[in-house]
Amino acid sequence: MTLSQNDAAPSSELALPQRLTLAEASAVARNLSGRASSAVAGPMPLIIDAGGVDSFDSSAFAVMLDVVRKAKLAGRDVRVRGAPASMVDLARLYGVDELITFDD
Repeated sequence: MTLSQNDAAPSSELALPQRLTLAEASAVARNLSGRASSAVAGPMPLIIDAGGVDSFDSSAFAVMLDVVRKAKLAGRDVRVRGAPASMVDLARLYGVDELITFDD
């Protein structure tokens, strides 16, 4: 997982790992939580980069929803970029696509 500042556009970015299943979710959430807290402190949207994810389960949504919750409390929008089609489809099936904004 990385947190980077995009020089071209000043939005914060958090990258999800390649694998995000129940086995990794607690560690990823702890790691991402600290990074998200730092990233949340700005005016631009927080971007969750899911482009590198190739293995996930519903635990990925719990991790993303935690980031969304923290950002919303700080008044920031959150967008998920590069999510695999299967992740977007599963989010729709579970109804969390109304809580997590996926870029096309």
